[in-house]
Amino acid sequence: MSDKFTPTPEDKFSFGIWTVGWAAQDVFGPATRAPMAAERAVRKLAEIGAYGVNFHDNDVFDFDASESERDERISAFRKALDETGLKVTTATTNLFGHPIFKDGGFTHNDREVRRFAIAKVMRNLDLAAELGAEVYVCWGGREGAESGGSKDVQSAMARMKEAFDVLGDYVVSQGYDIRFAIEPKPNEPRGNILLPTLGHALAFINELERPELVGINPEIGHEEMAGLDYAAGIRQALWHDKLYHIDLNGQTGPRYDQDLRFGAGNVGGAFWVVDAVEEGIAQGKYTGPIHFDFKPPRTEDDEGVWVSAAACMRNYLILRDKVKAFRADPAVQDALKAARVDRLAVPTLAEGETAADLKGIEVDVAGLAAKGMAFEHLDQLALEHLYGVR
Repeated sequence: MSDKFTPTPEDKFSFGIWTVGWAAQDVFGPATRAPMAAERAVRKLAEIGAYGVNFHDNDVFDFDASESERDERISAFRKALDETGLKVTTATTNLFGHPIFKDGGFTHNDREVRRFAIAKVMRNLDLAAELGAEVYVCWGGREGAESGGSKDVQSAMARMKEAFDVLGDYVVSQGYDIRFAIEPKPNEPRGNILLPTLGHALAFINELERPELVGINPEIGHEEMAGLDYAAGIRQALWHDKLYHIDLNGQTGPRYDQDLRFGAGNVGGAFWVVDAVEEGIAQGKYTGPIHFDFKPPRTEDDEGVWVSAAACMRNYLILRDKVKAFRADPAVQDALKAARVDRLAVPTLAEGETAADLKGIEVDVAGLAAKGMAFEHLDQLALEHLYGVR
């Protein structure tokens, strides 16, 4: 039975192959589910209404696969895509799983590892282009350190820039219509990861030779691990025109990376995330997929995997419905005016004014200081929409 919260491909929901395919191993115990072939993940995601997929190279074929094994696995993956109509929206490279990457890929202290890492990415860029991916996500999972003396951070940033410059030159030389999206994370699996937040990534991009090719792919869990507001980060990324992709999941405060299904954990935060994403879509500033980077908990069997994946999409649609109702509510419109939210869009200096015109300006300091902002009423209306009583 379907209802208005049943997803369809038109909603542009996508998942990483590694999400539903996670066998649920962790540092405290082995897997609780069987490994899943990429083609099975594609077919099952199509069944529940997804639009697209993202993949690491080693989600499709093993790190040490022979050429024939690699070709066989890619062929099976491609066949599933063709049969289901699912799109490859994005791709990425695993530079964190194999022991060779224990100190990272692009910033490994060993030069030969860095050279191997860039070559590995270039080869998967070729596959990504063949499959139609438009964005290439770069998560520096092991680009970092546990101790201050083990990593020359300034040299590491230079090597990171070098890698992105080389890869930017490569996609241009090959004629690929692919942009890169940096995925920040503050820690885990390293004690400290380079480019730990959205803001760090934005600053780094400005130093690149081809900054127009590189944006960001912020993830809810990663930003909240740093104690930051993901929705505010989304809006800043939109302001910079650098929101190239999004990773949605659930998180409860600054702890380990929980990767809960979207809508779980910080529910109020999820409401404002949908509000921000839908605003970006409406403005034409975000045209990518609604992507989920979550992990079905270790407690779940195969059936539970698909229950949790479907819930990610359903929760987004539920929250989208609530956000639309909130924005259309006349009481909310009045509350926004009472909070003077619309006045922030008015330039502080009038047309033709300069800083000199502000010298000696007189305002009613006591009156302005005494006047409340009416934010509590506005926020309460948002909560009432979220709680379903309006």
